[in-house]
Amino acid sequence: MNSLVILLISIVVLVCGYLFYGKWLAKEWGVDPSRETPAHTLADGLDYCPAKAPVLLGHHFASIAGAGPINGPIQAAVFGWVPVLLWILVGGVFFGATHDFAALFSSIRHEGKSIGHVIEVNIGRRGKKLFLVFAYLTLLLVVAAFGSIVVGTFASGAAGSDAYNIANGRTASISLLFIVLAVAFGFFVYRRNAPLGVSTVIGVAALVLCIVLGYNFPIHMGANFWNVFVLAYILIASVTPVWILLQPRDYLNSFLLYGMIALAFIGILVAHPSMALPAATGFSGINGNSQLFPVLFITVACGAISGFHSLVGSGTTAKQLDNEKDAMAIGYGGMLIECGLAVISLICVGVLFGNSDALASVGSSMALAESGMPSGSPTAVFATGVAFMLTKVGMPYDVMYSVLILAVSAFCLTSLDTATRLARYMLQEFFVDEGEDVKNLTGFKKMISNPFVSTLITVILGGMLMLGGYDKIWPLFGAANQLLAALALLACAAWLGNVGKNNKMFYIPMVFMLLATLTSLAITFKTKLGRLMNPPEVPTVPADVLQVLFSAVLFVLAFILVVEGWKTLTSKKPAESKK
Repeated sequence: MNSLVILLISIVVLVCGYLFYGKWLAKEWGVDPSRETPAHTLADGLDYCPAKAPVLLGHHFASIAGAGPINGPIQAAVFGWVPVLLWILVGGVFFGATHDFAALFSSIRHEGKSIGHVIEVNIGRRGKKLFLVFAYLTLLLVVAAFGSIVVGTFASGAAGSDAYNIANGRTASISLLFIVLAVAFGFFVYRRNAPLGVSTVIGVAALVLCIVLGYNFPIHMGANFWNVFVLAYILIASVTPVWILLQPRDYLNSFLLYGMIALAFIGILVAHPSMALPAATGFSGINGNSQLFPVLFITVACGAISGFHSLVGSGTTAKQLDNEKDAMAIGYGGMLIECGLAVISLICVGVLFGNSDALASVGSSMALAESGMPSGSPTAVFATGVAFMLTKVGMPYDVMYSVLILAVSAFCLTSLDTATRLARYMLQEFFVDEGEDVKNLTGFKKMISNPFVSTLITVILGGMLMLGGYDKIWPLFGAANQLLAALALLACAAWLGNVGKNNKMFYIPMVFMLLATLTSLAITFKTKLGRLMNPPEVPTVPADVLQVLFSAVLFVLAFILVVEGWKTLTSKKPAESKK
């Protein structure tokens, strides 16, 4: 099928989902524009800080996207483009966007606190503790996975080709310049009250200048340097007030990311190549060694539904929402934009499938596997596909490839320090019970709830996992992330049921994601345990042990939480505290 037709159909479905289903959800849940949000009632200048809707949408979208909507569809393409597309569209409208909107809205009605707090109020204290442990483990995997991806897009090395080293050096240089720009933008907008419109025009122009300078003056440093740099960066970025770096960087980032999507749309519009990827390849995929259920629904995470989004929505975004009327646009709408990016990623791999002539025409060194699937990282497949289509518009391939790699790296870097900040929230909330204030804690609780201490613990643990490499972490992240989404849906359903609101829209997504993720964890546990009992020729013991332990712990935690939540959902007695 023609790729342009696929993209236009997808846009129509996503827009209709927003206009009809999203607005229906807002009405059912009782969104109230006249009600003050925690960003105003609890404003502290550090985490609680009102942000204009466009600024907050930029932060939220950049934070939730990461590499997920690119990696997932490209990896899941082994099942054909039709199953992946259907899951992105149906999952996005009825699962993912509903999940994101609900997580954000429930947090707003619970003082901008995390889903863990929502569980404590509506399910129980034990449920909160279990969820926070689960969420913290997931966030460590996010830090490790995205940290490894960022280092991979920055690092130069003797093993890489000249083109690889130059592209990475340019990405690193532009990213460093962009951090400086973001701090300056935040200072003038939030401390000198510079008009947002004028500042935006100047900021975007400065962003283009950063790209030009970084493109011409790349920084060449090895992976060891960037490992240290990334960990130091997230340590600092995660404890600074949000107006200094997080809000301005993510707002400016959003223009880079929207620009990337616009470039991809132009490429598809002009080139409109046909999908070379088969529509469907059967239950076992192209290689014959996968299972469509549950693998498809675990692999395509951020492009359809992602538990990490609930932590962002109920972590940083809820603390900055200026008005409840913006919750639908940011929560529901932000997810649908990500679905659009997932569709573009699917088109990229579909166009390059078996297309050695296309790769040769742009001078790409990416090889094609015997199955026809492009080999190389999903990021490289995405950048190659979009850059190839843009050559039909007369744009230079190497420039477009570098800009696209930069944009993906910006996604990951944003998600990385947001995840670190969220992990800090998780640790702090774990030691603060309902009715307590973190300021009044003493002893060990006070020490570990200190923002610097809790962040340092997260950075150290995440850094240790990061050294294992992206490919070892991503399978664990996928299952944990999707199971987290099911638990977030459970929490929101319990809350809405307790306050007498319609919560039936959560039941099917919640049950389906529980079945898919628990099945995936059981398969992972069995497979990796078998490898430990009968090790292959190439030893993979550390990675296998890690996956066995994580699979078992996540399965048990989820099972207990589901039992606790089910008692609440089926109970006639409402929770004591309603909000």
